[in-house]
Amino acid sequence: MVKTMLRAKTMLWSVVILGLMFGWGARTVSAQETAGSSKVAAPVQTAPPPKTTAQESDNPLAAYHLDFSINEIEDGKKVNSRQYAMNLNSNSSNELKIGTRIPVESKEGEFQYLDVGTSIFSRLGERRGQTELEVRADVSSFANPEQEQGHARPLLRQLKINASTILLLGKPIVMGSVDDPNSRRQFQLEVTVTKLK
Repeated sequence: MVKTMLRAKTMLWSVVILGLMFGWGARTVSAQETAGSSKVAAPVQTAPPPKTTAQESDNPLAAYHLDFSINEIEDGKKVNSRQYAMNLNSNSSNELKIGTRIPVESKEGEFQYLDVGTSIFSRLGERRGQTELEVRADVSSFANPEQEQGHARPLLRQLKINASTILLLGKPIVMGSVDDPNSRRQFQLEVTVTKLK
């Protein structure tokens, strides 16, 4: 009797499950047929186009040539000048480096390298409808031999200027100037920007 009841329940559940499966399948087929018989195609979902900022769409890419001068001035007269140049696109940055890497022993048998020379970083960017020029210059050299007396490790002299200004084409711009504490000389970082395109 118990076995008969269990069989009847098992069969009943099987019928219910099969009914649900067939009912679901019929609905799916019906939905597919309805969609297939429709003459209007459903819109295809596509990814939205990449967003462009107003700056990118309004301002085409421009190319510039930057001429840098690091001038040494004593008593109002230019006594030395070093020239550097780079090309740069709008809304981008660039860097130039020239110099020597000097190994310095920090611990027994361990060395660290010091960059000695000139490094100039430039960036052009749009801000409030105007082009802004940002410049970072780092100039280092070894100290005079008389200044190094009594020191086991080399002494370096360093000049560092970080500045930004609104771009002015075709005219020299003094980005910054510093006085040398060991002499009567002044160092100036000057840049002249011309548009290439």
